[in-house]
Amino acid sequence: MTVIPTDQWLLNGYEQPLTLCEKLKSHFGGAASEEIYEYLTWHGMYRKPSTNIKKAINKWQKHNIWKLVQTEATKLQKLWNGPDIPIFIFPSEMSNPKIMRDQNGKSGLAFKDKLFLFLSDQNSDNEIRALLVHEYNHVCRLAKNGKQEENYVLLDSIILEGLAENAVRELVGEEYLAKWTSYYTEGQLNQMWKKIIYPNRNIPKSHPKHQEFLYGFRLLPKMLGYCVGYYLVKNYLEEHERTSSDLFPLDSATIANVK
Repeated sequence: MTVIPTDQWLLNGYEQPLTLCEKLKSHFGGAASEEIYEYLTWHGMYRKPSTNIKKAINKWQKHNIWKLVQTEATKLQKLWNGPDIPIFIFPSEMSNPKIMRDQNGKSGLAFKDKLFLFLSDQNSDNEIRALLVHEYNHVCRLAKNGKQEENYVLLDSIILEGLAENAVRELVGEEYLAKWTSYYTEGQLNQMWKKIIYPNRNIPKSHPKHQEFLYGFRLLPKMLGYCVGYYLVKNYLEEHERTSSDLFPLDSATIANVK
């Protein structure tokens, strides 16, 4: 895998993120830079250039974050026999209190053919490893499961997230799990699964309700789908004494024990 040297892109033009996104057009089928930027910022990339952005870039260069990610990505690709994809590192929206509070300023975005890491200047090496593990796990699931992402339903999405965070637990450690993994008790998660997610498990990804159940928008429990997905995958792994990568080819219904 190749970690793209976005440090040079950023140092030469972090003040003009649309210009940066011009460099990404070939990876998005020629989409307009404005469309790319809007999509990336919705998932955590920085919106407003600031002196904090430049400080973060300089800090990452001194610490050689790009080399760290390259080393870890190469290990993961070998461990999971995963796809060879480009990885892009950009600053996160560090002025967003929700991202800073809930995710310590980090976020990510995975496609079947590329991966983005959005980082803050606060992230430790292991936090970066955890984010990479989570996002590259998505890439491998998409590659090895066989189901096209455009055909995903809610059950597929929650299992995708559950697999990725269980991989973090296995490879980086429980202390680096996302905060949402501890929001609810097993009893609460069992009830959420039976009463909320299960009846709606076949909502297609294209439907607005899909995101509501996945993230727990409106009056739903916060991060509902993510939390239930983690719970279901963890149960399957413990019952069958498997690792998360063993589950890449399995269909979501099997993992969730849906008859």
